[in-house]
Amino acid sequence: MIRVARAHLNVDAQSHAGMTGKNNEDRYAVASFVLDQRDRTPVLFAVLADGIGGHRAGEVAAELAVNHMMQAVARSDGRHIRQTIEEAVTEASDAIAAHAAANDNMKGMGATCATAWIVGDRLHTAYVGDSRIYLIRSGRIQQLTVDHSWVQEAIEKGVLTPEAARQHPNVHVIRRYLGSPAPPEPDFRLKLFNDEGDQHAENNQGLQLLPNDILLLCSDGLTDLLWNDEILEVIRSKPTLKEASRALIEIANSRGGHDNITVVLISVPPHFKLAVKKNINWMPWIIGGIAGAVLLLGAASVFALGLLTRGGNASPTPTITPTPTRTMTPVLTASSPPTMTILPTLSIPIAPTYTPWPTNTGIP
Repeated sequence: MIRVARAHLNVDAQSHAGMTGKNNEDRYAVASFVLDQRDRTPVLFAVLADGIGGHRAGEVAAELAVNHMMQAVARSDGRHIRQTIEEAVTEASDAIAAHAAANDNMKGMGATCATAWIVGDRLHTAYVGDSRIYLIRSGRIQQLTVDHSWVQEAIEKGVLTPEAARQHPNVHVIRRYLGSPAPPEPDFRLKLFNDEGDQHAENNQGLQLLPNDILLLCSDGLTDLLWNDEILEVIRSKPTLKEASRALIEIANSRGGHDNITVVLISVPPHFKLAVKKNINWMPWIIGGIAGAVLLLGAASVFALGLLTRGGNASPTPTITPTPTRTMTPVLTASSPPTMTILPTLSIPIAPTYTPWPTNTGIP
């Protein structure tokens, strides 16, 4: 894919360390692409990671997760999404595990991740851990992801209610994370309804986004303190994405802000209509036309020469055999775009959080 400067959808992102004085161990990145030189289909990729581990290990793990995920996507062709994400998750998880093994202060570190990959108007999601993705559509909010956590399993088995789960001692025990001894499998379930079966949810990948749709990627610092209907009401009540993301963080902080809070909002403009410019390669047509003209000219010359040799008492002239015209194979000279490194290689101390360019024009 080719990196471009501006997204085709509206984006805003905010991150806050919370109110407890702990380091911000959340990281995120948003980047915009087109598929290639000929196919200018726009692509937006967003990734959010929530770090696990003390002594700054969590923020290092989250940084590694975002870096490797973004780089893997940026160097892909944008057409083999599931395979790219699976390889990116393995690469990121192995990098975190190797970094932890080489640093005693970072033993056991890890990170969650949630990704939204939008090709044109088609949404693809993948996630590991308990960072979430929501879809807001037609006045309804739907959690597209399923937490990989102990309390989620207890809720599904009927042992805990969602209300009781928030206060449970194991609320932050996650079952799947980047940096684990064996790389985790990314979850591709995209649940449009709470009671939807797993296979049906996976088949929802490639969901068509509609005008006025809003996507929310967030860490558990937000969802621990706001219910889904509260999130919906805040987003619907604010005139811009920036104001909505700030309001969500402010409410979480006003209720204690006991964890880092990160919010990434992506909205589809009200009158959005996907228009893709495809550059036509005229070179084969031009070369074919030139070759045809040469053949036609050669045939005309032979015909004219034949007429001349038939007149008067001229001596017979040997038949002239025209030299065959060479068939030219078109050669494309446009070089492939160079591979771009979107994010720098991690070095300690870690770099600041990567923030997207301002593209939001407001929420409908």
